[in-house]
Amino acid sequence: MAVKDPTAVERANLLNMAKLSIKGLIESALSFGRTLDSDYPPLQQFFVVMEHCLKHGLKVRKSFLSYNKTIWGPLELVEKLYPEAEEIAASVRDLPGLKTPLGRARAWLRLALMQKKMADYLRCLIIQRDLLSEFYEYHALMMEEEGAVIVGLLVGLNVIDANLCVKGEDLDSQVGVIDFSVYLKSDDDIGGKERNVQIAAILDQKNYVEELNRQLNSTVSSLHARVDSLEKSNTKLIEELAIAKNNIIKLQEENHQLRSENTLILMKTQHHLEAAKVDVEAELQTYKHSRQGLDEMYSEARRQLREEAQLRQDMENELVVQVSMKHEIELAMKLLEKDIHEKQDTLIGLRQQLDEVKAINVEMYQKLQVKVSEDAMKEKNEIISRLEDKTNQINATMKQLEQRLQQAEKAQMEAEAEDEKLKQEYVNKSESLQNEFSQKEKQLLQLETDLKIEKEWRQTLEDDLQKEKETVSHLRTETQEIITLKKEFLKLQEKNKQLKSTCEDQEAALQELASKLSESKLKIEDIKEANKALQGQVWLKDKEATHCKLCEKEFSLSKRKHHCRNCGEIFCNACSDNELPLPSSPKPVRVCDSCHAILIQRCSSNVP
Repeated sequence: MAVKDPTAVERANLLNMAKLSIKGLIESALSFGRTLDSDYPPLQQFFVVMEHCLKHGLKVRKSFLSYNKTIWGPLELVEKLYPEAEEIAASVRDLPGLKTPLGRARAWLRLALMQKKMADYLRCLIIQRDLLSEFYEYHALMMEEEGAVIVGLLVGLNVIDANLCVKGEDLDSQVGVIDFSVYLKSDDDIGGKERNVQIAAILDQKNYVEELNRQLNSTVSSLHARVDSLEKSNTKLIEELAIAKNNIIKLQEENHQLRSENTLILMKTQHHLEAAKVDVEAELQTYKHSRQGLDEMYSEARRQLREEAQLRQDMENELVVQVSMKHEIELAMKLLEKDIHEKQDTLIGLRQQLDEVKAINVEMYQKLQVKVSEDAMKEKNEIISRLEDKTNQINATMKQLEQRLQQAEKAQMEAEAEDEKLKQEYVNKSESLQNEFSQKEKQLLQLETDLKIEKEWRQTLEDDLQKEKETVSHLRTETQEIITLKKEFLKLQEKNKQLKSTCEDQEAALQELASKLSESKLKIEDIKEANKALQGQVWLKDKEATHCKLCEKEFSLSKRKHHCRNCGEIFCNACSDNELPLPSSPKPVRVCDSCHAILIQRCSSNVP
């Protein structure tokens, strides 16, 4: 024998208990036939079972003081996933008597049941399994398929009307214990099955009528809202049309005024333009004559300036040449001085050599006297003659060098004198050129001032012409704007006609809808009266009903039985042709001919 998973067994048990509690609650509520209070025992057991289902597999969360295990966390998450649940969460938080998270969760469940949206809220919670994994273990009932089954079973609770007082009830200290004795079968339950079936049929008919009435009321309210919006839009359009008419009248008046002003301005501008043209032509002629004389003077001044500039350039070139010559002369003088100093050094050296030679000669002469030899004397004489020749040569070179030095000094003096003369001439010429240049510059400044005055005068004339052109263009644009305003006025008239036609169509449609609504209300009242008259009647059994009530033909496979929920009559599918469209169902529903209630096709002898 394979060992079963204890968590799977727990989930199965909780699912079975949820089925039993929901089924018992629906059956007892239908038999009770009124709105349920908070003291109703099956409703209390249902909340206990739901609390156990939500607590299954809940993770233990650590807090500052102790471990916390509550279902308020996942239920509080619903308001983020389903925006309509924000009102319930806010009201639960604002309740004064609740102190624990478990009490808030119990109050939340009661409010969700009263709103008939518990299944929708829990379905949104089950879909987001990644968010639920923060609160539940992986084997919890809300994380498995059993949670989806319980959410599907909760949809059936929407037929129950509950009126629960949450404010004064002590929800924090309630003990959630399941009472299994409620779900055990008895003989009375088996005997009252037929009565429950009849009550269920009556309640189905009641729910259908309430749903139909609710839908009709919603359509009537939507139509009233549309009528109000259309009336408001119509009044707004009428006001806008009146404003547009007033604006058009004002614009027409302004158009006439602008046209008259435009004609006056055009006449004035034409007179001004003609006078300005005559003045401009006369001034142009004078300007041309004066311009010719000024051009000639300017050309002569430029020619003279070019000549003076050429002379100045030539003088500057000559000055550059003289300066370069002066530099060359100075370099030559420096070189000569260098040569003279070198030659003086050589002369000094030669004189020293002469002195040494003389001293040697004296010594040699003294030695010759001592030795007194003829051969030595001859040699000495030859040496002396040679030395005398050398001294003569040195003296000649010294004289030549002195002559050259005197010539260089004379040339230097002459160059300095010529340089001073050139400097004086250059200064005189530069002063004369500067005087002429200043005179020419004064003439140029006079000519430029005359030209500036004429240019400014011409610019003012051009500005006046431009202003006149701008005024003419501005008047043209204003005339074009008036034309566009006329076109817009015509468009507004066409739109007004279209809006009037649409308003008339909408009023006709509203009249038709009102007539249809009145007919539907009359039908609903007839159905209610028929239901009241036929509440005491009982369905016929299938064994007793063998023929159709209208055509009196025997039932077969082709002619199926259709029971009326209200009066209990049995018709065939050929005779029950009356159909009524329902907004909640995609197909129309067959209706009884006598009481206009919904017909149900029977698939067996006992169950409708």
